[in-house]
Amino acid sequence: MKKAMLLIIALVIAAGAFAQIEKPVKWSYAAKRISSTEAVVFLRATIDPGWHIYSQDIKDGGPVKTSFTFAPSKEYALVGKTAEPTPVTKFEDAFKMNVSYFEKTVTFQQKIKLKSANVKSVKGQLEYMVCNDRKCLPPEDVDFDIALGK
Repeated sequence: MKKAMLLIIALVIAAGAFAQIEKPVKWSYAAKRISSTEAVVFLRATIDPGWHIYSQDIKDGGPVKTSFTFAPSKEYALVGKTAEPTPVTKFEDAFKMNVSYFEKTVTFQQKIKLKSANVKSVKGQLEYMVCNDRKCLPPEDVDFDIALGK
């Protein structure tokens, strides 16, 4: 009985070791100072083949759109909304509507007005959802801290 129980426990542990957590999107960040009072931050998604993430402009009833929340700061202010390139727009059966999305890579840009010369970084959180032709993964929140440099 003891050996059988140990065998079952070993099998459960082994099965868990082979289970993979899917992470089809990797985020990277950069910033560029345009002048002493302006900068642009870049938020880049690199997306595995066959997967896509959604635009910031998705109608209600569709997938979770990509969104950016920048931490409030006395050292900088956002200028306009976060820019994105032109997405692919197609009808998706899963949502019964046209949706706009990005494949392979996409770089979002946010212009920042610097109120202080001492600004070291821009912090915030992004939310996105990733899907392929078979399934969607739950929406994910990712914290970011983008160094501005000099």
